[in-house]
Amino acid sequence: MNIAVCVKQVPDTETKVRISDDKKSIVEDDINFILNPYDEFAVEEALKLREAHGGDVTIISLGPDRVTAAIRSALAMGANKAIHITTESIPTDPGVTADALAEVLKEGAYDLIFTGKQAIDDDHAQMAALLGEKMGIPAISVIVKLEIDGSHVKGEREVDGAHEIIECDMPCVIGAQRGLNEPRYASLKGIMAAKRVQIEQKSVSLGENRLTVAEFNYPPQKEAGKIVGDSADAVPELLRLLHEEAKVI
Repeated sequence: MNIAVCVKQVPDTETKVRISDDKKSIVEDDINFILNPYDEFAVEEALKLREAHGGDVTIISLGPDRVTAAIRSALAMGANKAIHITTESIPTDPGVTADALAEVLKEGAYDLIFTGKQAIDDDHAQMAALLGEKMGIPAISVIVKLEIDGSHVKGEREVDGAHEIIECDMPCVIGAQRGLNEPRYASLKGIMAAKRVQIEQKSVSLGENRLTVAEFNYPPQKEAGKIVGDSADAVPELLRLLHEEAKVI
């Protein structure tokens, strides 16, 4: 089975983000970047399928030189091939990213293409559907259970307290959700093996961003809490504040 996993490098959620002076981007100097957590579920599921059916797992990522660290993280989990689509930056428009990924994916004759259901930095949650559309193949996203029978795929996802079953044939795109599996930790052996994998570099012509960032802003600071008293006499004032300021009653 020939499997590709598209991954993205994202800022660690513990990182303190600084906005650039023009408010169009974030300052990357002090940011600790990691493999997108949802992509870890995608990598794990691909590895499980390879263990069951044989074949290759190829990690594909787009971006500047720094994304090779995310690629190596996925390789350390057990993937055995990798492609880096080299660009100066990661496009703000997911459609542009999907165009570039689809161009490279079409060269590989993959049976299954995995993505995480979304990236934790932009939360677009569009990549699986976009890749399916651009490649003309089925796409099933937000999957919490996956079954393979020959070339037939059955995916299960949770919707409004119920479970939805979607079936299709390979090739197809799968968007992995939390709960699909428990991603393995990279072993020392895996980390050492990842360093020896030759990452293939490819360049593509990126289209024009149809989605641009208008402005980044910090969230408003929360106001300090108020202590209005600790006796029954404080109740009227508390009710007034809840009604007029908090507007919760």
